Amino acid sequence: MESDEYFGMKAGKVWESLCKGTKTLTQIQKATGLTLRDTSMGLGWLAREGKVHPENAKSKNVRFKLIG
Repeated sequence: MESDEYFGMKAGKVWESLCKGTKTLTQIQKATGLTLRDTSMGLGWLAREGKVHPENAKSKNVRFKLIG
């Protein structure tokens, strides 16, 4: 499996979850069935592409939403 495919699949699951609304990292993890590590990789991919934004970044309960 190519690295783009490996990370892209995780990002796709995270993106699908966020299409249904803003969520915390834990909520995304539960909705996707991904591990914490894989959820974080997916979020990182989307953030690098400028597709996700953290809300209340200084809070313990950071929520992520899709942008664009």
